[in-house]
Amino acid sequence: MNNDIFPCLWHNEDAKQTAERYCRIFNGKITADTPVVLNIELFGQKIMLLNGGPQKKKNASVSFMVMCETQDEVQNYWNQLADGGIVLMELGEYPWSKKYGWVRDQFGVTWQLCLAEKQGTQRIIPTLMFIHHNNGKALEAMQLYTRTFPNSKIGDVLKYGDGVGDENHEVPENIQNAHFEIDNYSFFCMDNSYDHQFDFNEGISMVVMTHNQEETDHLWNSLTENGGVESSCGWLKDKFGMSWQIIPKKLIELMSDPNQMKAQKVVQKMMEMQKIVIKDLEEAYNS
Repeated sequence: MNNDIFPCLWHNEDAKQTAERYCRIFNGKITADTPVVLNIELFGQKIMLLNGGPQKKKNASVSFMVMCETQDEVQNYWNQLADGGIVLMELGEYPWSKKYGWVRDQFGVTWQLCLAEKQGTQRIIPTLMFIHHNNGKALEAMQLYTRTFPNSKIGDVLKYGDGVGDENHEVPENIQNAHFEIDNYSFFCMDNSYDHQFDFNEGISMVVMTHNQEETDHLWNSLTENGGVESSCGWLKDKFGMSWQIIPKKLIELMSDPNQMKAQKVVQKMMEMQKIVIKDLEEAYNS
């Protein structure tokens, strides 16, 4: 598992409430606590919560699969996440799991709880749903991501034509469920033909902490090519609309400097950027 890659959940002033609740449910801990950004650790995994305002809403295009070892564990998490939430798929037995359910919690985050054999140390796995114009592109996305990041691979791939469950309305060659890793961080993905009233957006993004400018440039250029969109402050959307934050570790180091005047200069310079340029941050810091 790689904690230099982690999800960011957009909130409207309720990040602290969310963080505290998730830490109670999953026996986690808050590792950073500011008015704008909170970091939590669940099962040793980092998750960032951002108080960004009311503009962005989380949705089920990115959900979180929780790999559970016992039926009691599934039931416990289900009871707490469903409290005040909305059930998307009832908790029960399915062809792929003896106990599984899909729920949207009170904060708008969707969770898939699954009884499954333990595979590695990563217990919470972001799951990407390719819908509307992206339906049928899950394999292409996996190929892009595993080509872009080191230490990456496509794992098990189940197509709808393989006949698991009653999914005759789906294109047989499309992906029902697949596992892939980018730089030793696991994802699941799927195609889906339903007319869901949502798509990928900034409500849930993936943060990648980079070690230097070369790595930052490579990821930025690779993810924005062929239809990706550059945004501000290290944010971008890839060709499928999935949001990423490509953040050099040097930015966090400079912003955390005890000299508040220097740190503020770095923040101001970062606010002017699309891709983060370390040299320009250092010049601002030393000015």
